[in-house]
Amino acid sequence: MKCPNLEVLSIKCCPNVTDSSMADIAFRCPMILELDISYCHEISHESLVLIGRNCPNLKILKRNLMNWLDPSEHAGVVPEEYLKTCPQDGNSEAAAIGKSMPNLEHLELRFSKVSAKGFALISVGCPNLEYLDLFGCVNLTSRDIENATSNLKNLKEIKKPNFYIPSIDMHFGEERNFFPSFFALLCMNNRGRREEISEIILQ
Repeated sequence: MKCPNLEVLSIKCCPNVTDSSMADIAFRCPMILELDISYCHEISHESLVLIGRNCPNLKILKRNLMNWLDPSEHAGVVPEEYLKTCPQDGNSEAAAIGKSMPNLEHLELRFSKVSAKGFALISVGCPNLEYLDLFGCVNLTSRDIENATSNLKNLKEIKKPNFYIPSIDMHFGEERNFFPSFFALLCMNNRGRREEISEIILQ
């Protein structure tokens, strides 16, 4: 069934939505202006390419992921198996967005694993962006964001990747054991730059 005049579609938190489902949407709903596919882990960058190519009017994309830095946030609510399927390659999705969605004005990528390389592709390919939500994107530093957004002349609001260590009452050693990926990312992404690490922890 076609919905040729559909302009707003939200299918967030739908574990059964796949690339095949998104292909149907891309071909049958070409007038979409706003799309929310947050927390849909079975959707890959291939779906983003199809949506971008077939829905040229798309201006709002919400592709937020779950907080994988603090798994306890979803304990008892989201199945552990589903959390493990969280998309890992943020740069592939970023490349798809940058190359196929030139008219985007509003983009949400909470807890994406996009790096500076991928984010640069978005900033070049989506010059009309007015709103960016990058909260929880731990692979991006303030410097990365500043460099990439310098050419976004219409940018009005940006939510930076401010995040914190959730359990401040725990000893540092216990936190390291409880959040191994979190500390690994700090070490990997900041390469000993104290100012970046301080910014991340204190905000």
